[in-house]
Amino acid sequence: MINQNNVVDNVCLWDGDINTWTPPQGYTMEVDATTPAMIWQPVFVDGKAVDYVLEPILGAGDIGFTWDGTVLTTPDSKPVIVAESN
Repeated sequence: MINQNNVVDNVCLWDGDINTWTPPQGYTMEVDATTPAMIWQPVFVDGKAVDYVLEPILGAGDIGFTWDGTVLTTPDSKPVIVAESN
């Protein structure tokens, strides 16, 4: 459930039948399983995470994500790689 400010307010299970339930006015409804969501994914080099990049993952959208009309994006900051100490 994407509000008028293009932020996901809620995630619900709904069969799309407006005869049994109608979304609140002003909301955009998207199917989670088929909607790409940009989330941070690790980049591995030689088995070690060296960076994180935003990649589209189907069904990964959640409350707080923003919507640009085609894809959701996580509100989370880019994870930080912690250097190993010897």
